[in-house]
Amino acid sequence: MKLITAIIQPEKLHSVKEALLEAGIAKMTVQNVIGAGQQGGYQESYRGSILEVNLRKKTQIEVAVNEEFVEATAEAIIKGARTGKIGDGKIFIRELTDCIRIRTGERGPEAVG
Repeated sequence: MKLITAIIQPEKLHSVKEALLEAGIAKMTVQNVIGAGQQGGYQESYRGSILEVNLRKKTQIEVAVNEEFVEATAEAIIKGARTGKIGDGKIFIRELTDCIRIRTGERGPEAVG
């Protein structure tokens, strides 16, 4: 089992969700986050003052999958999120030691689904 976390541009969420659905992956958690990466910050003028904005709005998607869906999930996220420009995001793939479905008490790969 793996936990796949993707940080993407907020406007690419819809296309990533569509690509995941095409790949047969429908379960996910989505959060709005802010962060700094290679894209860096920018300056903004507000009421005559210059503000340095270092953190940008991003969207984080988490998907727990069994081993056979890892590559398909990563490829779907790339397909939906890639623009070819700095700031497209990152995908992190981590080991998931256990999963428990609260409703039934199932554990492991059966609980991930």
